[in-house]
Amino acid sequence: MRRREFIGLLGGVAAWPLAARAQQPERMRRIGVLTILAENDAFTKAWFAVFADALQALGWELGRNIRVDFRFAGGDEDRLRTYATELVGLGPDVLFANGPQALLALHEQTRSLPIVFAQVADPVKLGVVANLARPDGNITGFVAFEHTIAGKWVELLKDTAPSTARVAVIFQPENPFQKPYFQAAEAAASSFGMQLIPAGVGSAAEIEGAITSLAQEPKGSLLVLPSAPALIHRDLIIAAANRHRLPAVYPYRIFATNGGLLSYGLDVAEVYRRAASYFDLILKGAKPGELPVQLPTKYELVINLKTAKTLGLTIPEPFLQTADEVIE
Repeated sequence: MRRREFIGLLGGVAAWPLAARAQQPERMRRIGVLTILAENDAFTKAWFAVFADALQALGWELGRNIRVDFRFAGGDEDRLRTYATELVGLGPDVLFANGPQALLALHEQTRSLPIVFAQVADPVKLGVVANLARPDGNITGFVAFEHTIAGKWVELLKDTAPSTARVAVIFQPENPFQKPYFQAAEAAASSFGMQLIPAGVGSAAEIEGAITSLAQEPKGSLLVLPSAPALIHRDLIIAAANRHRLPAVYPYRIFATNGGLLSYGLDVAEVYRRAASYFDLILKGAKPGELPVQLPTKYELVINLKTAKTLGLTIPEPFLQTADEVIE
């Protein structure tokens, strides 16, 4: 269903009352949410469940003073642009752009409606804000990753699979803003004597082919950059990497909890809790252009020890002790 109430997405989060309370009616405010991901994606549901709880803690309750309209593109960028037009046409008080594709689609449609983004790597280079400290215009939000983190991802591969000689980098080829990740990873790989192999993918078949090709020679590992195709096809990537016994590093904890070797990235729940505060400020009159773009404040390392054993890897105890979570 293209239009569904917020409560449907969250699968019955108890914190959101369905009926208005017996009190003086309040003005109903409206948020429009756009994402490239699918409506039934567990990752999406988890993000917005946290966002819902944080908004409610700030006094915004569905059915009493807030309404949320969602558009889920399910990986289809043409549909994403159509939905961006629809959402802007609804005239919401604030728009929420989940990811760079959604942000660009909304940016094309409006220069006046407030937009808050999450999980965008470099909004200045993207051309949507003037600078991080004072964005100006109608857009502000929360940066997902700084590109230099890709060097850390390569280092983690060296720590967990020291025999690695070749690293296939799974990325989205039509996304020009993934290039800085590759450059940072390449610099780190060179210092460790590793060869980086670019693997631009978009479809399930391309992902399967890239991983199978890497597995044809020994001492290969996998680095998955944050992108919509990687999230959409995450179970396929995890299964293929494990089937070919390839060590892999992922950008989000959901990869590790779903069977991937390890993940290192921002605490997504923390980002969405913080994002709710910006919606609260804007709904109370703040201008997005005066709210600084926020950088990540917390990263988490998750290691799936069960997968490590399956891959024949022995993870050093000191390294395990640095993890925020070890899955056994």
